[in-house]
Amino acid sequence: MSPIVRKRRLGAELRRLRIDSGLTGGQVAQRLLISQPKISRLENGHCAISPRDVRDLCSLYGVTNQQVLSSLMRMAEESGQQGWWNAYGDIPCSVYIGLETDARSIRCFAPMVIPDLLQTPAYAQAVIEETIPPVTAEQTSNRLKVRLRRQHRIYDPADPLRLSVILDESTLRRVVGGPGLMREQLEHLNALSAEPHITVQVLPCAAGALPGVAGSFSILSFADNLEAEVVHVEGSTSDLYLEKRSELEHYDLIHAHLQARALSPGDTRHFVSTIRGTYDRATP
Repeated sequence: MSPIVRKRRLGAELRRLRIDSGLTGGQVAQRLLISQPKISRLENGHCAISPRDVRDLCSLYGVTNQQVLSSLMRMAEESGQQGWWNAYGDIPCSVYIGLETDARSIRCFAPMVIPDLLQTPAYAQAVIEETIPPVTAEQTSNRLKVRLRRQHRIYDPADPLRLSVILDESTLRRVVGGPGLMREQLEHLNALSAEPHITVQVLPCAAGALPGVAGSFSILSFADNLEAEVVHVEGSTSDLYLEKRSELEHYDLIHAHLQARALSPGDTRHFVSTIRGTYDRATP
C-alpha cells in the first residue's frame, strides 16, 4: 500500500472514530489546541499525521483497545514513508501515482495524448520531452523510468489494474514523434485493448460537441470501502483531487455520457487500425 493511500485510510478511520465519539471537528480542534482546518486535512489524508497525533486523538475519542491504537499508530509511521517514485527526484503528479498504485480500476477520458499506462516507451519519451517548462535529459530519463514502472500494474498476472479508457479521435491523429512512432503506438494500443481487463473506446469527431467536458480526467476506484472513489482532474499548474459525493456523481455522469457517444470496443479497434494505416502513407 502506498504512503498516500495509507494517509487517506488512516484519515478515514480517524473521522469514523471522531463521529462515533459524538465530537465535531471544531470541538476536537478546541480541546487539542489546534486549528479546525488541520483536523479536516488529517481526516482527508491531505497532510502527514504523526503517531503522537494519533495517540492524542484516540485518547480524546475514548479508544481503549490497545490493538486498535497500535494498528493506527503503525499506520501513521508507515504513512510518513516515501513512495518508490520519490527515488527518481521531482516527479509530476506524485499524489496521483500514489493513488494509482493502489487503485483497483481507473476510468478516464483522454482528449490530448494516449494515457500514460498505454504508451510505448518511444511515445512516452516524446511526450515527456515536450513538457512545458522544458526538462533536462536526466529529468526525461527519470520520468520515463517512472512511467514505464507504473505500467507494471496492467501486466500484473495476479491482480491487473482494470482500465476503461475513452480517447478523443484527435488523440490518434496528433502526430507525436513522427509517423513511424505513431504506427507503433497505435498497434500497441490495439494489442492492449484486446486484454480482458482493458477497454478502449474512441470518441469520433462526428460525435459533435461535448458540453460540460473541460478536459482530461480519471476516476479511480479502490477495493476498500474506506477509499471509495477519487476523481483526478489534471491541470497545467496544479491538479484537482475530488472526493465529495456530488463531484463523483458529476464525473460518473460525464463518463457515462462520453461512453455512450463513443465507438464500441470492437469498432474502436477497427477505427484505430484505419488511422494507423494513414501513417503508412505518411512521410517518415
